[in-house]
Order: sequence, then structure tokens, then C-alpha cells
Amino acid sequence: MVTIEVNHRTVEAQPGEMLLDTLKRAGIKVPTLCHMDELFPSGACRMCVVEVEGQRGLVPSCAFPVTAGMKVQTHSPRVLRARKTIVELLLSNHPDDCLFCVRSGSCQLQSLAEELGVRERRFTGAKNDDKMDLSSPSIVRDPAKCILCGRCVRVCEEIQGVSAIDFVGRGCHTQVTTAFNDGLNVSSCINCGQCIMVCPTGALREQSHLKLVVDALNDPDMTVVVQHAPAVSVTVAEEFGLKPGIDMAGTLTAALRALGFDRVFDTSFSADLTIMEEASEFVQRVKTGGRLPMMTSCSPGWIKFVEQFFPDFIENLSTCKSPQQMLGAIIKTHFAQRAGLDPSRIFSVAIMPCTAKKFEAGRPEMTQSGNPDIDAVLTTREVARLIHMRGIDLASLEPDSADTPFGERSSAGKLFGASGGVMEAAIRTAYWLITGREMDELKVQAVRGAKGVKEARLNVDGLDVGVAVVSGLANARRLLEQIRAGRNDLHFIEVMTCPGGCIAGGGQPYQTQPEQVRARMRALYKIDRDAALRTSHANKEVQRLYEEFLGKPLGEKSHHLLHTHYAPREVVK
Repeated sequence: MVTIEVNHRTVEAQPGEMLLDTLKRAGIKVPTLCHMDELFPSGACRMCVVEVEGQRGLVPSCAFPVTAGMKVQTHSPRVLRARKTIVELLLSNHPDDCLFCVRSGSCQLQSLAEELGVRERRFTGAKNDDKMDLSSPSIVRDPAKCILCGRCVRVCEEIQGVSAIDFVGRGCHTQVTTAFNDGLNVSSCINCGQCIMVCPTGALREQSHLKLVVDALNDPDMTVVVQHAPAVSVTVAEEFGLKPGIDMAGTLTAALRALGFDRVFDTSFSADLTIMEEASEFVQRVKTGGRLPMMTSCSPGWIKFVEQFFPDFIENLSTCKSPQQMLGAIIKTHFAQRAGLDPSRIFSVAIMPCTAKKFEAGRPEMTQSGNPDIDAVLTTREVARLIHMRGIDLASLEPDSADTPFGERSSAGKLFGASGGVMEAAIRTAYWLITGREMDELKVQAVRGAKGVKEARLNVDGLDVGVAVVSGLANARRLLEQIRAGRNDLHFIEVMTCPGGCIAGGGQPYQTQPEQVRARMRALYKIDRDAALRTSHANKEVQRLYEEFLGKPLGEKSHHLLHTHYAPREVVK
């Protein structure tokens, strides 16, 4: 370690590290707009400039390496004037619609203007007249609000390996857009929403289904049912100012009832159902020489990624629908029959941590007799807005349990929210299907944690099984290329589109930080540790569903309702 002087105090630093990292570790706040942790600094926005003795101009702390003995001023008058001018220039051609922008109150540009005391428009530029791109089923792009920070471009290319958007043009004509400036719907976009998560303004947002849901709730002729995903209950608290990692499943259920939903179901139930089908499919492939490695199919961004970039692996995908779609299909068949309801008069809502779930719900494969399995999808952010809109005080609600027959869930189903959770749940049930007994230790530590790639070797009654867990599609791309090149030691692969899994999905609270993701993950593992029911195959409600309606896993009825198919997609080059 070396010492440097920052604002007339001594600070320890690692030689060669970027100054911004040193300042963060010392608790000194320096604003940024383009910077992304763990990615190579671009130094594009200049918001993080500081004064370094001996340097003629201000330097970007994100891209300036530390040297022993350097003297730094992070908030000198010169620095503050520079930062304020940058914000004023960004605002010079920015739309004046903060009052009704979806990011009002969570916009970084708005926060910086407040922090730096911007109280008037000193500079005026020609307003952008670029039209909004409303073509995507998941994401709305508003170029007029783009400040060219480049975060969305970097996350799409470097983290997700998709490169659906990039910079085009030069100078004042520079834009972030798709190939040929076409709509996102015909681009290579996989709808993951990670671009929304890193966007500092309202240039990117989810395609809102709030009006659809509110209209359905106000329709007396509609039976409106809702399901909430495992990752939502350990995240939604943050939208109400509570600390990360609090499980709000019971409170969220009570809030949804207060909103007027006729039935509230837990998607963790259909996660158990997914495991029954997916683990059975894996065992069948192993026993009959089917296509291996089998790959999970719960993440719709991942499915579109394979359809576009790796169509030769489509047969490796599990044919199982996701838990969202399985429960949607069961609601409009089994539940409708039991309740004596016309499926066309059931409005089925899913609350998900994922913007790609909106795309998935609209896929033509996800319908029964012309009725979609799911009618609308709300993100975690949207359901929080709905709760705020209706004036519901979460602190005043008594936690409630989800409705039967789809209310009971195992903790294995709850683990779906974290990267590695689907694999761990599937391993528990596949072991039971093969051996007829439970695993000695249900916890599979090797597939837990936030690492982008995790691998394990498992011995199942003498059968050596290689498994891999991947999150972030750039990591998935590298693994698929290894398999294309001849790697053959893996049998089962779980892929989650978003780094860390659904707990860090594109529909979660804005600007989610790594420590928040870890807190959410710990909450799911704690639920599993303390649960009495920890395996999907032991869920009595799932067993009852098979006895009364589905027959058996991979049976004729379950295949018709719970499985689907995928096909190659053309990609705009």
C-alpha cells in the first residue's frame, strides 16, 4: 500500500489502482455518469474529475492511476464548477418533462442537478426530435433523454454479449441506436432490460402494463388473478425504503388482495412444478441417450439468445415452459374448471423481476385455444407504483398466505430467484427420481453464490454428472463456444440471463448494486435453510395436481400444457 493526500487527509491506496476506487474505499463520494464497476473505465462523461497537484488540467478519477505521494482535491471550486457545467450542458437539450418522467425521483441527472445547485438554464441547445421506439414488447427507448453515457451499450455488449445497440454518428450527431436505426423488435435485443438497470435517465424504461392491469381490476366481469415470482418478494421492500434482503412474501400477498385481485398465487408453486417436469426430462434424456447437455429454459432472454445466436443448441434446451407460463396455463385450465369460470373471462397477471417476461407472455407458443397463458406482466417497479398509487401502507398490513390450490411451495421453488437455484432444486429431485431416496445433504454449495460461472461434478448412484451454472449471457456465449469446440463433460446447464439471476433482473429496483444482490441471495438461502419442505417432489399440492389433472410428469396432458418448442430466429446483421 502507498499513501496519498486527499482533501488534506492521508489515504491509503494500492499502487496503480484507479483513483476513483481509492476514493470510494475511503468513503469520499465522487459523482459519476459513465462509470461501471468491474468494467474498464471509459472516462467519457468527465463527471468524476478531480484536481491533482502537478497536472495542468482536471483529470478523470475513474481512469487516473494512483501514485505514491499524489495530492488530490475532489471538491475544489474549480472541480465543482466543471461538474456543474457538465450537468448544465447535458440539460441544455434535455426534455423538460421531469414531472411526469418515469424516472422522476430516481434519475441520476436530476440528482446531480440538485446536488450541484443547478437552478437555471444557462445554456440552450436545439432539442432532440428523435421519436420514441415503442416497438419492443418489453422496452421503451426514448433517444431524446439519452445523455450518451454509454452504459447501455457496454452492458449489452460486454456483460450480455448481445450488442443490440451501439453509438452511431459523430460529434453532435452521435446517437445510441440499433442497426439501421430499426425498432428494437427487429434487432438482436433479447429484452433482458439490463440496459434499463444502468441507464441514469429515462432514456430506457419497461413497456408498462399498468393500465391493462388497472382496467382489468376495474372490470366487474373479469376474474383477475395474480402470481408473484420468488425473486420479487425479497426485493420489493427496497422500493419502499426498507433494507435489501427482507422477505415480503406474506405482506406482498396481503397488498395484492388489498389492490383487488381475486386470487393471489405464488409462482414458487409452479417452480416446483417446473422441477418435476425438467428433472424428469433430464433423467429421461440420460437414460435414453437424449440430447445432452440439457439446458434450462426458465429465462426468456436466454431462450431468445439461443434462437438468434446459437440455433444449433435449440434441441439442448429443455422443452419446459417457465414457471410463469406453467402457472398461467394451469390457471386457465384446471383452476378455471374447478372454479367454474370461462378462461376468456380470467385476466391472469404475473409480477416478475424481469422485462423479458413481457416478451415471453406475448409469444404465440404461449397460448391455449387462442387464450394467452398470461395476459399482463408487471415488474417489481410497476407493482410498487401500483401499491403507491392506491395508497396502501405495507406497514399496516398483516402478512397473508397465497391462495390454494397453488399456494404451497417448497424452498427449492423459492431458490429459483438466484443463479444456481434452478440447478440445486433440479439436482435434489433428479437424485430422488434416479435413486428413490433423498440426498444426504440437500445444500449444493458448488452451485451457490454470485460468480458468473460455477461448475460441479456429482455422483448419483455411481453416475458421474457434470453440471454448470451460468449467469450473464457473455459468460453463456463463452461456454457454448467451448461445447461447440468439442467440450463434452457437462450433462446439465442452468443459464440465467441476468448476472446473479432473477434477483438482479431488468425489472428490479433501478441502479441495483452488488451488495443488494448479495443480500437478496442470502435471504433466499435463509428461507431454504429454515424451511420444513425443501424438495419440489415432496410438495403435496403438486402431487395432488398430478393426481387430479395432469396425470404424470412428461405425460400427455402435462406435455400439452407445460411444454413448448422453439425455433431459429433471423438476426439483423
